[in-house]
Amino acid sequence: MSSEPHIKIAPSILSADFGRLAEEVQEGVKAGADYIHVDIMDGHFVPNITFGWATVDVIKKAAGHVPLDLHLMISDPDRYLKDFIQAGADILTVHVEACSHIQRTLTHIRDLGGKSGVALNPGTPISSIENVLGNLDLLLLMTVNPGFGGQKYISSVETKIRRASEMLKSGGYQSELEVDGGITPITAPHAVNAGATVLVAGSAVYGNEGDPIVNIKKLRESI
Repeated sequence: MSSEPHIKIAPSILSADFGRLAEEVQEGVKAGADYIHVDIMDGHFVPNITFGWATVDVIKKAAGHVPLDLHLMISDPDRYLKDFIQAGADILTVHVEACSHIQRTLTHIRDLGGKSGVALNPGTPISSIENVLGNLDLLLLMTVNPGFGGQKYISSVETKIRRASEMLKSGGYQSELEVDGGITPITAPHAVNAGATVLVAGSAVYGNEGDPIVNIKKLRESI
């Protein structure tokens, strides 16, 4: 039996066809997605607007047994934690840059019944969250600047991925280490070699009218 860890794939529906969103989510599930990644943007923290909790409820029904991995790219996320958990979020990830009291926010997510995640932009140092690693179920490192799909992978973030992986292992923490941005069959091996355990992929799964089953298979084969 292989001792290699299972690398999870989280298709990002930001690159899906919104006109057939439920079907696109279901295709991701059929393709073997471990999570369905949902990017929530408010037009303030990032220069784009996507979904609210009513849409999350629809996505949850389409995803079935596959957990929803919600990435809140919004200002003042504490105002909306309960709404997104009630809508069906299983993992709720907030940006450290958007939270005044990150430990309180992460504790609140768990108190609401969700798994807690924190995200860091490419320019945010890993030191900003080292004192809350015990409050995390998921650490998300952005490999692009957030706000839009289809961006180029920032390879210099791999240094931060390695550092984060070392911190989690040395401290005995169980948090998953997720990367998001520019993940393709070419870049995925580099992120995994640096220590990533969850890969968010949008354009590589749904882009260019591709077949999610074929595209997720290509991602898995690449790593």
